[in-house]
Amino acid sequence: MTLLDLWLTRSIPMCLLLQSLVLMALCFPSASMCPKGCICLRDPHLHGLNVTCSQSRLKEIPPSLPIDTVLLRLDHNQIGAVPDLAFHGLRLLRELNLSYNAVETLGEGAFSGIEGTLQVLDLSHNRITSVHRDAFARLKAHVIVDDNPWHCDCALQQAIGGMAHNHEASTRVLCRSSELRDQEGRPFLAVDADLCNLTKRTTDYAMLVTMFGWFAMVISYVVYYVRQNQEDARRHLEYLKSLPSKPKKPDEADDISTVV
Repeated sequence: MTLLDLWLTRSIPMCLLLQSLVLMALCFPSASMCPKGCICLRDPHLHGLNVTCSQSRLKEIPPSLPIDTVLLRLDHNQIGAVPDLAFHGLRLLRELNLSYNAVETLGEGAFSGIEGTLQVLDLSHNRITSVHRDAFARLKAHVIVDDNPWHCDCALQQAIGGMAHNHEASTRVLCRSSELRDQEGRPFLAVDADLCNLTKRTTDYAMLVTMFGWFAMVISYVVYYVRQNQEDARRHLEYLKSLPSKPKKPDEADDISTVV
């Protein structure tokens, strides 16, 4: 065996080892990049990471998610809130699964930064009762909101109005409670009333009642003040009448006799 043959024999396994290491680096990101309790796999077809954090007993959204995350599964956890800008920087995110958690409300910036790329947003089976009126305003994704205890009010009506491209999601919103008692348990789209004007009318009525209360209080005080003064004047007059008459002087009596 020549020196060239010996070199080639040793270099081929080394090349195969290097290729394997490169493939592992591409397919499996380093442990420092992947959040604790999650599994991160690189999907060559999606040109990004598939991050799965399902059933990891998470109580909050992991703070350091890989910026090239394409699919993010956070379902079946104990996440209670979605802070504003929670997913900011995930510019490749296409699918976000937050189903089967304990989320109760959504703020205006809950999905800020991913509006342009997100295609599917699953919020089903949570505890969502209310959302900011602009929570879904800029989203183009298909939103799934089944099985949430929605409170149907003005803010929700405005939020649903901003989901014109998500008519199917709108039809699945059921009112667990409502500003109108007769709407409880019914689909939200069955609400014919303008809940925003209803709220305004309720506020105006409350202000009117408050103003009437203040006016009645002022009138009562004026009546009390007048009656109290009348009582004081009557007592003073009775006191003056009870005083003894002033006796006449002798000179005054003589003058009277002379005149007569």
